[in-house]
Amino acid sequence: MKAVILVRVSTKEQEEGHSLNAQHQRLKEYCARRGLDVIRTFEIIESSTTGTRRQFNAMLDFANKQRETIAIVADAVDRVQRSFKESVQLDEMIRKESIELHFYREGMVIGKGASATDIMRWDFSVMGAKSYVLQLTENVKRSIEWKLRNGEWISVAPIGYRNIRDPRTSKSAIVIDDTTAHLVQRLFKEYASGSFTIGEMRARAKSWGLVSRSGTPFSKSRLHLMLQSPFYYGEMLVNGKIYPHNYPPLVSREIWEDCQAVRLGWSKKPFRYSEKDFLFRGLITCGVTGRMVWSDTKKGTYTYLIAADPENPGKRVFVREEEVEKQVAEIFRGFYVPPETLNDVLYHLKGSNEAEKEFHRAEMGRLQGELTRATDRYERLTELLLDRVLSAEDYETQRQKIAAKRNELLEGMKKYQQVDDTFSMMLGNVITMCSRAYEIYQISSNAEKRELINLLFSNLKLNGKTLDYSLRSPFNHLFVLTKSGEWWARLDAIRTMPDMRDSVLKITRSNFFINFSNVRGVCGQSLHG
Repeated sequence: MKAVILVRVSTKEQEEGHSLNAQHQRLKEYCARRGLDVIRTFEIIESSTTGTRRQFNAMLDFANKQRETIAIVADAVDRVQRSFKESVQLDEMIRKESIELHFYREGMVIGKGASATDIMRWDFSVMGAKSYVLQLTENVKRSIEWKLRNGEWISVAPIGYRNIRDPRTSKSAIVIDDTTAHLVQRLFKEYASGSFTIGEMRARAKSWGLVSRSGTPFSKSRLHLMLQSPFYYGEMLVNGKIYPHNYPPLVSREIWEDCQAVRLGWSKKPFRYSEKDFLFRGLITCGVTGRMVWSDTKKGTYTYLIAADPENPGKRVFVREEEVEKQVAEIFRGFYVPPETLNDVLYHLKGSNEAEKEFHRAEMGRLQGELTRATDRYERLTELLLDRVLSAEDYETQRQKIAAKRNELLEGMKKYQQVDDTFSMMLGNVITMCSRAYEIYQISSNAEKRELINLLFSNLKLNGKTLDYSLRSPFNHLFVLTKSGEWWARLDAIRTMPDMRDSVLKITRSNFFINFSNVRGVCGQSLHG
């Protein structure tokens, strides 16, 4: 009888001594003893439980094309199949006498005349192989879950990081990629400013050299996914669950959240003529309809902002762009502080750190207390799981809540550790920048003006030809101060406002503020002086 030899192995089994060569040698000797004429050998390196098993089906097609019964010789049942899905196909070929199965280890031959006992042994062997696969699957799931709970990533490192092999443990690890990490940070910071669409960010990333590992520029959808990934601030999203990871974050959670706010905001803005460099593109809404005001150029010379007429909402009103810009410029001019007053303000801030330090100590103590309580709750939760008081589902739900709270507290402590008693200096820098806001605005390009407008204003509405606005914190407080001139009565009160610290931090880490501080000397006159 003619025969084909089937040898199959997986990578893990190769390590355990079930190599293709070892199987092939055993089966050649078996065929020689049984007088089987080997006409072909099929070496299969594929899963027996997933996919279409192309190599396996190619072997069966080869056997079907022969004019006589072909013996398929395999090392064991689990080399041929690990489930019952092929049993019907193999049984049909056996009944047609196209094939008979020879299993070396089990010492079985399953042909047309096989006994009921051998058929039952075959079925039991398949059942055992399937049980092994199910157990292996469960072990893999448990291993993945264990890694995730211990803060280990289970896939290819995101852009900005890279996979390495730890020489001490021979285990895989993830480290920051020095060639791309700073570009990823720049991507987040610039997008968080709200001044650029995702299409513009794609072009900017390409100009920086931030591309995929294959060397191709990122698509807009790929950039969206990057900007939504919590991995960059310290957490992993896997199958809808959040796990804290052990790798250095590239951005703060605040910047990541700013990006989400910008992303969701841009998605609602129906830009027209987005390729044109209109100054107020995507920045102003109509006070009548609530929709985005759009710009257009008439006669190739004058740019108009187009909104609904407050007196007749069914009609449009056309407002010259320069008229609206004059109103914006006047707001910037309103931040001006005379040099002698500015010097006094900076000197006052420099000597007022004691209250700041006390506030800092109090906040750190409060956060540390909450962190201790959250850690205690986590330990009690683990005990309840081990004592089987809690189900695995309830444990996981509670664990995620506690983990989220602990991350929030740690992020808050990090914020206060970073700020410490430098807050007064940063507030002084912001006041200095505000004093020069009009000057900065006048010398800026349209793109830079959009960044500056987005930095200062939280809301811009056009009612007819009048611009209504709201300022972001801390600019809303500083604007009142510069208008009233009551610096000494209100300055310390402003310093201790709950939102002041966060808003000043956000401003000083913004891409626009950093660029102008470093390049154009906005804060040359500051507490450093």
